[in-house]
Amino acid sequence: MLKGEPKVERVVTAIDCGQVVNPGILEQQQQGATIFALANALRAKITIEKGRVVEANFDGYAPLRMSETPAVEAHFIASSETPTGAGEPPVPPVAPALCNAIFAATKKRVRLCRF
Repeated sequence: MLKGEPKVERVVTAIDCGQVVNPGILEQQQQGATIFALANALRAKITIEKGRVVEANFDGYAPLRMSETPAVEAHFIASSETPTGAGEPPVPPVAPALCNAIFAATKKRVRLCRF
């Protein structure tokens, strides 16, 4: 990690996905999706050269290393509703939550779009 880059130490997730069939697997889905989203928020980029994407496969993708992953605490809303999908819901809010946390700590806004 470079000097000045954020270090996320803990992420708390909560999900209402209906009845929880297997809490251990649901917790793992929340952890995996959160770490995937965090890696994308911190490192993802798509570079275009001569009209083609440079990062064409996983060898051009830098995932978080174990030493960089935060503790992910998963909470589930008790429900009697039919179970639903639960693997993707943590992904969209991670980048905005990270930017808001950085703003709360530094009073500087982060703009991820590089247009």
